[in-house]
Amino acid sequence: MLYEVAILERPTPKEAEEGKAERLVLGPKAVIANDERGAAIAAVLDNTDIKVDRSRMEVLVRPFA
Repeated sequence: MLYEVAILERPTPKEAEEGKAERLVLGPKAVIANDERGAAIAAVLDNTDIKVDRSRMEVLVRPFA
């Protein structure tokens, strides 16, 4: 199945107080996987070159319509 995946980096508490929003790190990108979880894992593992704090990372997945 085909999915669209995007990766966001949420702001730190200090950045949030300053009014900064999430930062789009990757995507939206098309990924072929068996399920949403597989699409999320594939996107993260296939893009290890992106610079993101993994503790603040949010992976968004939706089926391609």
